[in-house]
Amino acid sequence: MHKTTPAALRRPQVARLLWGQALVIVLAMLLAGLTKGSSAAISALSGGLVCLLPNLFFAWRSLRVTGARYAQAMVKAFYQAEAGKFGLTAVLFAFFFIAVPPSNPALFFCAYVAAMAVHWLGPWLVKRTPYTRT
Repeated sequence: MHKTTPAALRRPQVARLLWGQALVIVLAMLLAGLTKGSSAAISALSGGLVCLLPNLFFAWRSLRVTGARYAQAMVKAFYQAEAGKFGLTAVLFAFFFIAVPPSNPALFFCAYVAAMAVHWLGPWLVKRTPYTRT
């Protein structure tokens, strides 16, 4: 039996989670567009983007460093990514409510919450790669 060292652990593949969020956003946008019109679809898209864009930033920023030797750098990158995600979310909410006010705030928030709910499916969507042998 081979032992696994911490350095052999690979970073999680979060692309499925992000694609899942994008799919939920597109479905919310289509549903809003078909039932309420194009301005409602834009509101749903805006709400979904407020969720998706900060998550893309977090994935990009936090998963750059891997390996046990870089544990301190990994923790630092994780906290910086979380702070950036929080700040970006606040900026995007402000932007969409000041510069481009949604025509249907209820659909805006519904799409945001629906995209955020995809995280609950994370354990099934995030592909776990097998550990490497050392």
